[in-house]
Amino acid sequence: MADTQTVETEPDKEPAKQRSVRVVLLALMITMMLAMLDNMIVGTAMPTIVGELGGLEHLSWVVTAYTLATAAATPIWGKLGDMYGRKATFMTSIVIFLIGSALSGMAQDMGQLIGFRAVQGLGAGGLMVGVMAIIGDLIPPRERGKYQGMMAGVMALAMIGGPLVGGTITDNWGWRWSFYINLPLGVVALGLISVVLHLPKKRAKAGIDYLGVVLLTVGITSIVLVTTWGGTEYAWTSARIMELIGIGVAALIGFVFWQTKAAEPIVPLHIFRSRNFTLMSLIGFITGFVMFGATLFLPLYQQSVQGASATNSGLLLLPMLGAMLVTSMVAGRVTTNTGRYYVFPVVGSVLMVVGLYLLSTMDTGTSRFTSGVFMAVVGFGMGCLMQITMLVAQNSVEMKDMGVASSSTTLFRTLGSSFGVAIMGALFNNRVQDVMSERAGALGSKVTEQSAQLDAASLAKLPAAAREAYQYAVSAGTHSAFLLGSIVAVLALVAAVFVKEVPLKGAGPQKPTEDAAPAPLVEV
Repeated sequence: MADTQTVETEPDKEPAKQRSVRVVLLALMITMMLAMLDNMIVGTAMPTIVGELGGLEHLSWVVTAYTLATAAATPIWGKLGDMYGRKATFMTSIVIFLIGSALSGMAQDMGQLIGFRAVQGLGAGGLMVGVMAIIGDLIPPRERGKYQGMMAGVMALAMIGGPLVGGTITDNWGWRWSFYINLPLGVVALGLISVVLHLPKKRAKAGIDYLGVVLLTVGITSIVLVTTWGGTEYAWTSARIMELIGIGVAALIGFVFWQTKAAEPIVPLHIFRSRNFTLMSLIGFITGFVMFGATLFLPLYQQSVQGASATNSGLLLLPMLGAMLVTSMVAGRVTTNTGRYYVFPVVGSVLMVVGLYLLSTMDTGTSRFTSGVFMAVVGFGMGCLMQITMLVAQNSVEMKDMGVASSSTTLFRTLGSSFGVAIMGALFNNRVQDVMSERAGALGSKVTEQSAQLDAASLAKLPAAAREAYQYAVSAGTHSAFLLGSIVAVLALVAAVFVKEVPLKGAGPQKPTEDAAPAPLVEV
């Protein structure tokens, strides 16, 4: 074993190094903002887009194409970064995202927009992974919590401000600027990264695992389509859904088998030998399941039952997202100062279970203040979990697997969100339709036969009795959805209890441990 020498950093170079890291982090935060804002801005602009381009029947594919491409590309970008170097791979993903954004803004019909959104999604798959993996390269584990807490703050701000920004851009500049706005921000990020970020160059001897790429892409695509179409486009027991389930299961089984044979596997299975990494992947999946389910149904409840305005829909989630922002920052600081983290997954899971149960108790008489307190409890729980899962996952693998660890954790959270929206959505829709039939008879069934989620205009047109029945039905639907979320969150608590706390290392050399990665050596 080679001797390890400690090299002292010259005092006059240290401030310059810290400034470089801060500039890189600024570029990473801009890129994170691009990844998080896009769907929220575009979602706000969709009515205007459909009004100009037509193709209402293909509307869902504008989101689905982006989601599919992002999910399928995420693990591939992580592996490419490990094989060929983080900087070049990350910049390539940004360029592809910007090309997709520019083309989407120039789309002349719905078919073009769907295709260009898929291109944009391919690039987006590398944005979040690249940000987290570069932080893993640049920042020692002991310091990483503070910066990943900042990234969680950016995510929360994007979720709050996205609809507001999207509405402002669409109303004043036109829907095409919902895509064009990415270009100046992306160019700034590219410029900062190209000039300031310096990472060791890599070149893998083995080639890309093309069969693994195909099998994983088919498997992920099938899963996302099942969760997207099930209960909406097709019945859960329909032949199409059954076919997709069969294809997805077969592809994923084949993928796992092939990863044991491939020379350079896309997702090396040995990373799952770490108990902490496996547990964090599970917790990340459940966090995605709960978080995106909550962000879908809470605004609907507040608008339909509590009479809140839909104009500033992002602000409706402020208690939850604000609590998540504050807790993420505090958790990051505490982790940095102490090097310990076990308490956060446990406390976060407890708060998430309790908060979701409290949300399930809401009814037509619940005040906005009370629902805001319940949302804050969920937000505090998610704030303890959001970035700690990534931090512990990265700390559980070797530096050479930093990319696949980041991408796998991101992928599990993405798949969790797909399952959460689908399963909680199906439960919500069925409950709403049942209650409407019970309380409003044939009229109730007719009102919700197309969709269990009515917009403000449709709700205003209903007779008073039907409107009251719908409000009761929505509160019953949210009760079922959040009660399910609370039960699922118990699994996160069980997983958190079994996490093995491995103290995070600082910048100095330390003896490696079984579940911890060696401290990174990165030129900045």
